[in-house]
Amino acid sequence: MSAVSELNTGPAALGVVAIARSLGPSFAARAEAADDGDAFVAENYQMLKESGLVEAGVPADLGGGGIEIAELCAMIKELAHHCGSTALAFSMHTHQVAIPAWRWTHQQAAPVMPLLKRVAAERLVLLSSGGSDWIRGSGKAEKVEGGYRITAQKIFTSGSPAGDILMTGAVIEEPDGAKVLHFGLPMKSPHVRVAPTWKAIGMRGTGSNDVIVEGHVVPEEAVALKRNQGEWHMLFHIVSMLAFPLIYAAYLGVAESARDIAVAIAKQRAPDPHVIALAGQMETELRAAQYAHAAMIATAERGNPSPETTNEIMIGRGLVARHAISATELAMETAGGCAFYRDKGLERRFRDVQGARYHPMRTGPQSDFAGRIALGLDTKTTF
Repeated sequence: MSAVSELNTGPAALGVVAIARSLGPSFAARAEAADDGDAFVAENYQMLKESGLVEAGVPADLGGGGIEIAELCAMIKELAHHCGSTALAFSMHTHQVAIPAWRWTHQQAAPVMPLLKRVAAERLVLLSSGGSDWIRGSGKAEKVEGGYRITAQKIFTSGSPAGDILMTGAVIEEPDGAKVLHFGLPMKSPHVRVAPTWKAIGMRGTGSNDVIVEGHVVPEEAVALKRNQGEWHMLFHIVSMLAFPLIYAAYLGVAESARDIAVAIAKQRAPDPHVIALAGQMETELRAAQYAHAAMIATAERGNPSPETTNEIMIGRGLVARHAISATELAMETAGGCAFYRDKGLERRFRDVQGARYHPMRTGPQSDFAGRIALGLDTKTTF
């Protein structure tokens, strides 16, 4: 009996971490081939759908698993122990579900029910362009009869080959200034295509290709939000609060698995004082990443989106990135020369964890945001 068929009672009954762990060996077996061939982890996504993890974050009263942020992070981290690409790509779907789920619970007027019900009923995969758009947005929206014609190139769209709806936006010029429209874009539209651009140093199986939009018309009623370009909006404080603990769970899981490989290799040799010291440094760096990530989760669980919450999340994001990268580098050192061989798995994890550098807010903007919060200065246009 397959791992998936054994788990058909759903994520709420069995626990999403247990499901992720059961899928892990299959994902790990395919990870090297996906990395070597820049191939999207399509089979893994099919198993994620069949297992019920796609709808895990949808509230139970809308047909989903009702799983909260801490357990969703643990699920992503467990997936990353086996395949970093699967974990990172799936974190993008997971956070795009977690955001409307949070709004359903805390903002009763938020028009999110139809989307969440569809995710649960149809097991739709949501894509995100948030990292490439962020506060300024990208792409062009032109007003036409009944809606807006969109022209855009959305980069870093992780999971693009398997996606059903791209949660994105575009910029429209208006007399009182540029505005960003937010909407869902059906990937099956004849005006939407995936450009196979993803040839990267790491996370090669994520399918983080460009999505090209050439004239798709978004109906007026499908625009969920219009905001001023280049200014923080409350939605982005919600995004920051929920998305980044999930995204950085993937990088933490990569670092944890690198540590486990390095320790297993080092234990096969006679004790060496230099290796012992390296292992100790590795453990310390990893623990710092784990503590920072736990603080991100605790901040998200408080559920108070605001500039102060975003600051705490982004400080945590910076610390997880720094210490996860350092711990993985030390895992390479602890393992010694054999870490240079691809078949040990450390080299791939070393490359995968480098992606932690590139999500918003990167070091400069994050330090500026934190400094402004500390000094009581305006953060409205800081990103």
